[in-house]
Amino acid sequence: MLPQLSQLKVIAFDADDTLFVNEPYFQETEHKFCALMEDYLSHQSISQELFKIEIGNLPLYGYGIKGYILSMIEAAMKISNNTIPIEVVEKIVEYGKDLLEKPIELLDGVEDTLEKLYGKYKLVVATKGDLLDQRRKLHNSGLGKYFHHIEVMSDKQVKDYSDLLKRLEIEPHEFLMIGNSLKSDVLPVLEVGGSAIHIPFHTTWEHEKIHHKVVHPHFTTIEQISEVLGFFAF
Repeated sequence: MLPQLSQLKVIAFDADDTLFVNEPYFQETEHKFCALMEDYLSHQSISQELFKIEIGNLPLYGYGIKGYILSMIEAAMKISNNTIPIEVVEKIVEYGKDLLEKPIELLDGVEDTLEKLYGKYKLVVATKGDLLDQRRKLHNSGLGKYFHHIEVMSDKQVKDYSDLLKRLEIEPHEFLMIGNSLKSDVLPVLEVGGSAIHIPFHTTWEHEKIHHKVVHPHFTTIEQISEVLGFFAF
């Protein structure tokens, strides 16, 4: 299993829902948004409309809370046929600010795992989202001291990982990616020639889901981050 780890130089970690909690906060906000707009449509229809607008806006806004706020406002305008009062817009902005101020909740075993790997491998963060927000979360989490490099990526496609490897000055077989998304943290890394470990999180954004089994000699799945340590001899 994962034969390339003997040549490993860099271990990269996704941030949201790999190091600390993220998606449940978005789902909580979506529930509040649906309740805010329930005079117009069912909650399911509101969720579907918001999701469609979010995906359509990704090329413009990228990933992150600020783009999500704008997508909620756009969805509210469309759902209401441009009749929502300014108070609704103010409430949506308030929801977004609440998201930005959520406390950082580390997942079990994260800091202990990073502490044991620190100094033995070059550790980096490779995550999507808003640059300012992700740097804030990492700073507030207290985890920044473990990482040699923080890469906030506009997307996680093969080219994005290839560019990251060039910046790190390593070959694909010297790279391991650990994250909760098969779509973003596993498949493109395997395609570029690296290794990947998937740690499923109980809540996953619909856009990050894939519906087929991944089988590859340089890939495995674990239940919690501390199991990563079992792949290395200390």
